[in-house]
Amino acid sequence: MIKATLRQSLLAGLLLLTLLLAACAGEGTDEEAENKGDITVGVSGAFAEAQIVAEMYAQVLENAGYNVQRQLDIGARDVSQAALNNGEIDVVPEYLTSLLLFLDPDATPSSDATEAAAKVRDVLGEELALLEPSEANDTNAIVVTEETAQARDLEQVSDLAPIAGELTFGGPPECPERPLCEIGLRETYGITFEEFRPLDAGGALTVAALDGGEIDVALLFSTSSVIQDRGFVVLEDDQNLQAADHITPLVREEVVNEELVGLLNGVSDALTTENITQMNSRVELDKEEPSDVAQEFLEAQGLI
Repeated sequence: MIKATLRQSLLAGLLLLTLLLAACAGEGTDEEAENKGDITVGVSGAFAEAQIVAEMYAQVLENAGYNVQRQLDIGARDVSQAALNNGEIDVVPEYLTSLLLFLDPDATPSSDATEAAAKVRDVLGEELALLEPSEANDTNAIVVTEETAQARDLEQVSDLAPIAGELTFGGPPECPERPLCEIGLRETYGITFEEFRPLDAGGALTVAALDGGEIDVALLFSTSSVIQDRGFVVLEDDQNLQAADHITPLVREEVVNEELVGLLNGVSDALTTENITQMNSRVELDKEEPSDVAQEFLEAQGLI
């Protein structure tokens, strides 16, 4: 009776040990399967929109089992481009025409996203891959206050031509030398303003000057949350001067695989100018965290 009890105890102990070893082996296998590689996600500028989209890239990759690091405080494209080239970062959300003109200042921009993407791919090195552009187009916008639009009967950019000699235009300091700013307005629309006031690139200085009546016309960006918040009017670019600056993943070839491409292109498929503008507003005006806004969007889209 005692021998039988001992035998049963030994068998039970062996069974328990077997189960524990199997469980440990299973845990190791799962952990190994989930770790699909290290990816560092960056930005081409430390502003809300880029940080939101970069968070989307990071979160879909993490959800798929990649070990993701973030560098979302990179302040300028020249820094992020150098980091991509030397392998410090692997993925960034980029802007088609802005990237094109950075890589080739003499390139001719296009207002068509497909054509713009092809131009970028022509000048990219072999070590980088441009994925699919989203519908979200953060391009230059010529903006006036609602009061000015009504008083001057302005709906399209071409409506400015007859009265531009009476108006002050404000925008980034480099605007007079840029083909998509003063040069383009003059050559494409025949617009010559009475005065140009150098301010900033769609930032607080330009917004305050337009809101305060110091300038009559401003260059802002089409996805800026402040446009809707202040009730500004975006004039239709009826001669298609402004180039396609669609948000697009830029990836180091070394980390490219079918799954990663599918995940990042899935984010692009979900983005539109309208929904990224709404998300910008939540971060810029409501002071929500980019990571929280990105997560909510991805969950709603079924991407994580």
